[in-house]
Amino acid sequence: MPLQKGPCGDWRRNLQADFSAAEGARFGGAYAAACGELSWPVADPDPASYNARLLLQMWQDLGGRLGGRVRTGPAPTTVPSFEMRSAPLSEVVRDINKFSNNVMAQQLFLTLALHDGTMPATPEAARLSLRRWLEQRIGLPEAASGTEPGSWAGTDAAESLAIDNGSGLSRQTRVTAALLARLLQQVWDSPTMPELMASLPIAGIDGTLRRARVSGGRAHLKTGSLRDVQGLAGYVLSHSGRRYVLVGIVQHPRAGAARPALDALVQWVLRDTPQRASGP
Repeated sequence: MPLQKGPCGDWRRNLQADFSAAEGARFGGAYAAACGELSWPVADPDPASYNARLLLQMWQDLGGRLGGRVRTGPAPTTVPSFEMRSAPLSEVVRDINKFSNNVMAQQLFLTLALHDGTMPATPEAARLSLRRWLEQRIGLPEAASGTEPGSWAGTDAAESLAIDNGSGLSRQTRVTAALLARLLQQVWDSPTMPELMASLPIAGIDGTLRRARVSGGRAHLKTGSLRDVQGLAGYVLSHSGRRYVLVGIVQHPRAGAARPALDALVQWVLRDTPQRASGP
């Protein structure tokens, strides 16, 4: 990639990346030297063959050769040759939230089922585990009979929450701003509050909010975006010293244009909102 002068700006757009080919990415633009070293997690264009290609590349890098093929199937029940332990949960959640790692988020979601004793872990079991957790802490009603796990159809929660695969890459997942705010309030009173808040990107400092145009260091917010969707949720420390829960979700064909409005929402909270008048 050729380097160019000037501010970093929208470095991903400037790269003019093409990820459609399974054999590798192609770049047609330039990279600003002012950006320094950055990472860009992307989804592989051919996930069905990813494991085979990854194993082949790693084996070749070690100087080996493979003459067979990779087969997809359940893991053997024999004792494994070696085990690798994951990082502590606080570190895993930090990586997920700081950089919006959807693959890690989905794996952590499935671990909920494994923790409850379901083997192999399934999305359905993970949804049930998450639903029970939410019912205990927020009081969500039971799902109506004959409905999909996690849908809460036939109740008020049906319009409040639906969990699909546990990551941000789903058109079926939904949550209301009110329910998300309630969850953030509940987390604030929990023993794990410091770890969770520290895992959220700090506006103007790091993660996905490194280049946010808001007062640096005073807002811990998780970003979310899909086509036609933009969102922010987390905690904001106002200039008066009060901490606020903030949730903003935009669902519209032009949601991408709402980023300045969400930034303005954060700034509004930073300056402290005036006392609201009584009434509806």
